[in-house]
Amino acid sequence: MSWTDERVETLKRMWVEGQSASQIAKELGGVTRNAVIGKVHRLGLSNRASSAEEQEAPQAAAPAKAEAARPEPVAPRAEPPRPAPAPQAAPVSNVTTLPVRKAIIPAGQPLPPQPSLNEISPEALASVREVEKRARKLTLMELTERTCKWPIGDPATDDFWFCGLPSIPGKPYCEAHVGVAFQPMSARRDRRR
Repeated sequence: MSWTDERVETLKRMWVEGQSASQIAKELGGVTRNAVIGKVHRLGLSNRASSAEEQEAPQAAAPAKAEAARPEPVAPRAEPPRPAPAPQAAPVSNVTTLPVRKAIIPAGQPLPPQPSLNEISPEALASVREVEKRARKLTLMELTERTCKWPIGDPATDDFWFCGLPSIPGKPYCEAHVGVAFQPMSARRDRRR
């Protein structure tokens, strides 16, 4: 569906008459209500007035504008005073509280068994522990594209660092951490059985 000049004129006319976007879409055919609303917005058509006298003014002015070669400048109307806002009750809070952590395990302490750790082979874990003993212990600001970005420890403590050993090209981790992070699907499937 394309917006031809004829369809745009029909849309403008019906919009000024006060027709709803759904009614305009139904009249035009082949467009949705949202398409009509979008076109009205892109054309910059004003919001329609709510009172009967304000609706009659644009309709009476439309024929006069069509007849005049040059439109006369329209004096700005003074806006009616707005009523003072009504006092409101105290706002109701929709904030949900998060559950409190049971315990924070300090850095360097073994974590409780987790499902993802149960899938890692014992050989890979032993290799990771050996690598972490000789890790460079870099901070976030010291990492480069060529260093292992494997986090070690609890980020909430001062004893948190990244491995920092040379990473495998195209991977974010060193060889030992790649072995833990990127396991073949068949190896993971076989351990579950």
